[in-house]
Amino acid sequence: MQSFETNIQGKTTFEKAILVGLIYGEQTEDQLIEFMDELEFLTNTAGANVLKRFTQKLPHPDVRSFVGKGKLEEIQEYVQIKEIDLIIFDDEISPKQQAHIEEALKIKVLDRSNLILDIFARHAKTAQAKTQVEMAQLQYILPRLRGMWTHLERQRGGIGMRGPGEQEIETDRRIIQRKIKVLKDKLVKIEKQNITRRKNRGDMIRVSFVGYTNVGKSTIMNALSKSDVLAENKLFATLDTTVRKVVYQNIPFLLSDTVGFIRKLPTHLIESFKSTLDEVRESDLLLHVVDIAHPQYEDQIAAVNQLLVDMDVTDKPCLMVFNKLDVYRKRHFDEFLMPEEKQDLERQLVQSWKKKSQDNAVFVSAINKENFEQLRFEMMERIKKLYQQRYPYRVFQY
Repeated sequence: MQSFETNIQGKTTFEKAILVGLIYGEQTEDQLIEFMDELEFLTNTAGANVLKRFTQKLPHPDVRSFVGKGKLEEIQEYVQIKEIDLIIFDDEISPKQQAHIEEALKIKVLDRSNLILDIFARHAKTAQAKTQVEMAQLQYILPRLRGMWTHLERQRGGIGMRGPGEQEIETDRRIIQRKIKVLKDKLVKIEKQNITRRKNRGDMIRVSFVGYTNVGKSTIMNALSKSDVLAENKLFATLDTTVRKVVYQNIPFLLSDTVGFIRKLPTHLIESFKSTLDEVRESDLLLHVVDIAHPQYEDQIAAVNQLLVDMDVTDKPCLMVFNKLDVYRKRHFDEFLMPEEKQDLERQLVQSWKKKSQDNAVFVSAINKENFEQLRFEMMERIKKLYQQRYPYRVFQY
């Protein structure tokens, strides 16, 4: 897919995008707004500007155009007036739907899966991440071959440029399938190397960050390990697992930063990145980082917990790290509140989550390094306990 960012006569311009979402099934209007907010953030991360959102309530997506005929005509009118470059759907659309929408609107059509794949492709740095993304992209393309051929046919047109037959499409299909197999074999080799690397780390406790994307895992990792992991206010800024050896109170341990989780993550992308998430499976302690300032932070906690269930790692000790406490105060505390009232409200919030998590919660601000001593204390108490359980023969001078 071409970059959203285009350079014309030395000037950087951005594609103009519109977003489309449906309320259907058991989904509520509030949930749709939340999903669309996230989709807009994804779009901005990819480098496009969102001009407008279109939403509709239907019993189920239209089989031809995803939205109803009247809504598609409304979108078509807006696209022509504003000269929109691309349209992005919050749910995955079928090859048939994509072809029909492209025919009607004459602009580029993406869905959430395609958008996430593009962002992943931009941020992949290591051989493993690049291979995983390429395989996921090919798995996405495979069922859409016919629609892509039709799109090319319209572009070429003219005599002697009839559309390709079944034989050509089948040839492409076999080429892609062979390429996927090659990439799978390559990932197996990379994973064997990773397993060997993990075995060579010795008898050290392993601590892994988990959490929704853009909650501040990398920022906390940098502060705790004094490393230089990329930390940006963007979704999926970190794709590759980063492991650092940290020594605190004369006790060494391994600290890992992993790819952020997100709802509606494409299935083929989850499959491709399973090997990356093995770092989480092999960890002894999880640090579940939460953006306490996010309006739907509890939904994000639920999404991460569900993925941990799917990965079968719910038996591991987990410390909840509620980050961005400084932003939470700005958003939720009225400036006219007395300091004592603010402290009381914050105390209630902390006590509530300590109770829910069975006293496995700490509240911090990674930017200001607020409460980091408490975070280190809570983390080290659990690490010491794990060393005593796993490696009782090791003696440390605290």
